[in-house]
Amino acid sequence: MVIDRIELKQAVQHALQNVKDPEIPSISVMELGMIAEVSIEGKKALIKATPTFVGCPALDIIKRDIENAVKKVEGIDEAEVKYVYNPPWTTDLISSEGREKLKEYGISPPPAEHEPGEPWKIDCPYCGSTYTTMENIFGPTACRSILYCRSCKNPFEAMKPVADLDL
Repeated sequence: MVIDRIELKQAVQHALQNVKDPEIPSISVMELGMIAEVSIEGKKALIKATPTFVGCPALDIIKRDIENAVKKVEGIDEAEVKYVYNPPWTTDLISSEGREKLKEYGISPPPAEHEPGEPWKIDCPYCGSTYTTMENIFGPTACRSILYCRSCKNPFEAMKPVADLDL
């Protein structure tokens, strides 16, 4: 059976929906907006991925997971991941489905539109209340902060907004 390049590309993109962020296992690299480009050359898939943070300690794991998932696609014998840094990743790239999955996991997603340098509104992912306080700007990873909901009394994390400052 011959599979054309478009079908292979779609199959690779579908496989990437199953590659989860190791630090937030409810969301895929596709939903995070990390996949900049997928191209097919014969039986090789080239995936250009944009890291959420340049110093992210999970980049090697993400690369390995992407390559392993893509190699399972029928018609693909080889997968190569290249990290690209321009344009930089921003939280605006997170899909609406990804934002919902962050909330389900207990992480308040960053606002869809945010002015750099401005405070951002953080809703509780559990009850939706805006009556929240920042407990610590530094969370368990560089991209998250720790907050507390004064309505439902739950601590939670919030993903920090990251904007492209060159705009």
